[in-house]
Amino acid sequence: MIGAEDQMMMTLVVGGATLIVALILGFALMGGNEVGANTKRRLAEVGRGDGPMPTKPTRRNTARLNDQQSSIKILDMIVRKFVPNPAKLRSRLEKTGMKLTIAEYSLMVVVVIAFALIILTVLYDFGMMLAIPAAIFCGLFFPHFVIGYLGKRRINKFMKTFPEAIELLVRSLRAGLPISEAIVTVGTDAPDPVGEEFRGIADAVRMGKSLEESLWDVAKRIDLPDFKFLIIAISIQRETGGNLAETLGGLANTLRKRRQIKLKIKAMSSEARASAWIIGSLPFIMFFLLWLANDGYVMALVEDPRGVYMIGVGLVMIASGVGVMAKMVRFEI
Repeated sequence: MIGAEDQMMMTLVVGGATLIVALILGFALMGGNEVGANTKRRLAEVGRGDGPMPTKPTRRNTARLNDQQSSIKILDMIVRKFVPNPAKLRSRLEKTGMKLTIAEYSLMVVVVIAFALIILTVLYDFGMMLAIPAAIFCGLFFPHFVIGYLGKRRINKFMKTFPEAIELLVRSLRAGLPISEAIVTVGTDAPDPVGEEFRGIADAVRMGKSLEESLWDVAKRIDLPDFKFLIIAISIQRETGGNLAETLGGLANTLRKRRQIKLKIKAMSSEARASAWIIGSLPFIMFFLLWLANDGYVMALVEDPRGVYMIGVGLVMIASGVGVMAKMVRFEI
């Protein structure tokens, strides 16, 4: 029989372990390095310095984006009070290409927490002291992971066809079309998501926005240095003049070479990444197999306070190892 003090200590240990695991995995899988941050900062500074777009319309457009709400007013009120950084979360949702608001994402988190709590308490007979922290971890981690995966998949798909889209832009410019009409051609002929984003740029220009302003609006969703290179090249050409087709042709060649180097690095680091996946997942697989073979033998580890301490220490050590290996195989090009 577990006392109240043991249950409280068990809750603190498991809750602390799950929080540390979530922080370490989130930093390892989604955090960038110093070189990438400096690159993004320099690109933003160059874009602000060379872009002729006015300041006031940009602020009005940003205000419209920040004022997006769902049809659930209660959720909107809760989100405005409790979400610490709604702009960053909204940017993550926009990267997926889905029309998903922060309130709807928060509702998804609540549904996952409730579903996980029901599964743990009803099907697996977990105590509330252990089920509540585990359900909160599932509700915070899985929607965040799914949104990050969808956004990363869309960006990777964008990068695969982006050099070809620039070459199509170059061919249109050499044929004598202006840059605005060349963007319309790319939006019509290029596959999505490149075509979708360029169609949005063409529509924004028709509505009265400047070309640079429309491109920077897309750059907020895409958040790629390669796309910002395109914006800066167009901005500099409009300021100083020159052969834009030749400049963009060199940019397309550079982007293609960068992608080849990234694929080469990915192939060379595949062994380390496979080792990280195997080492990180093996304890959970063995726990699941032992639970299927003899659940009473495994549940003694969960019911005994000493076993809970061991689980917490093991989770922290596994997360630390996986995080270190994930950072070792990530390179900025």
